Amino acid sequence: MLCGLTCARVFCKSKIFLNHGGVANKTLAVAFPSNNTRRNFSSLPYGNYESIKVDAAADYVAKVQLSRPKKYNAMDKTMWHEIQDVFSKLDSDPECRSVVLCGHENFFTSGIDLSELVEMGQITMGDGDIARKCFALKKTIATFQDSFTAMEKCRKPIVCAVSGLCVGAGVDMLAATDIRYCSTGAWFQVKEVEVGLAADVGTLQRLPKIIGSQSLVYDLCLTCRKLPAQEALSCGLVSRLLPCHDTLMATAIATAKIIASHSPVAVQATKLGLVHARDHTVEEGLKFMQLLNMALLQSEDCATAAMSLMNKEKEKPTFKNF
Repeated sequence: MLCGLTCARVFCKSKIFLNHGGVANKTLAVAFPSNNTRRNFSSLPYGNYESIKVDAAADYVAKVQLSRPKKYNAMDKTMWHEIQDVFSKLDSDPECRSVVLCGHENFFTSGIDLSELVEMGQITMGDGDIARKCFALKKTIATFQDSFTAMEKCRKPIVCAVSGLCVGAGVDMLAATDIRYCSTGAWFQVKEVEVGLAADVGTLQRLPKIIGSQSLVYDLCLTCRKLPAQEALSCGLVSRLLPCHDTLMATAIATAKIIASHSPVAVQATKLGLVHARDHTVEEGLKFMQLLNMALLQSEDCATAAMSLMNKEKEKPTFKNF
């Protein structure tokens, strides 16, 4: 329906006739106008983080790298806050259209920093009133949850590239991203039960909807066994398995560049629709898209993209920031 309405708009404006059968589906090269320069994210409030690094991987593509190498990228309170902050900013940054999230070539993250568990343990072992201790713990857990929910709510698609270990909170983080790739040496572990906890930052809620097998979810969450890269691919936790870290990063960035070359209106609306559909019925999802597209079908991006396809242009059309 979208293509039909779009082509009708273009026909009315340009008097161009589209033959029955439309345009052949082709893989188009990613091309940006020559007067565009690579986005220098460090010139904005992206350069002052302690535990993450943010820079431009390509035009309109941000790269967010976990950066606590001496701690195997363990997530301390600073990293939790910085993750929420950076993805909230990227969500509203019109010159960012997609994001690549990565860690070190030998490890993605070892999960929550043990110092955070010690701090929560001090609350539970304290002499204070139990109700007040409960609310203090609830606030801490909510802060951690909000960090990864900010990734899910970020309108810019996130391509996650995992090399090496991805443990505990790393799986929570992974589950909040949109496209997931890993290298052959990667492995994943839902470790919380092994340390006396129940995962509370998203794994139990998001993982079942990613891999589809309830039996496998119970297996991973209750035994805490390691999930190797090949099995992660076969169960759908990741969609591509690459031979090494360099190839992994190149592939993740290439995917993010393709996404960034499309209409940002269409891309962000698609992510909104997919996230909404996950937690709603088909009927509710269809009604949501009615409301969304009754406005977005009037975007100039529709006409621009359709005109490019009908003219069989070799280069991708350019779109305004959004």
